[in-house]
Parts: sequence; structure tokens; C-alpha cells
Amino acid sequence: MGEIAGNFRTSRPAISRHLRVLRAAGLIVAHRDGTARIRRLNAKPLRTVDEWLQEYHVFWSERLRNLKGYAEETR
Repeated sequence: MGEIAGNFRTSRPAISRHLRVLRAAGLIVAHRDGTARIRRLNAKPLRTVDEWLQEYHVFWSERLRNLKGYAEETR
């Protein structure tokens, strides 16, 4: 955690709490390597969310293009 905490202006206890939340959510996995705890991203849940959001991206991109065209026509 020390290496992670060194990258932020947040207390070590706060970093520890955030890591616990991320681990509980399944977004990171951790294992011990000697005295170190190695953490890595579990991107699978994020990919699932991204796939779900893609449908909305297509929907809103089309709607916003139509709105832009309408706004430019009515100037």
C-alpha cells in the first residue's frame, strides 16, 4: 500500500479504506508475496459496464448529431 499511497495526497488509512471497498466490489484482487501484498485490477466488471454503456453511447451520439443538425439549420 505504501507504493500506492505515495502517489496520492491522501492518508494511508484513507487509501486502505478505498482499497477495501474496491476489493469488496471485485474491482481489485490481492495476494501476498512474502511481506508484500500485491494488488491488481480485475477489469472484467468494468468491461461489463462498458458493454452496457455502449448501447447508450450509440443512442445518444445519434440524438446529439440530430440536435446539432437541427440547431445549425435554425440559425
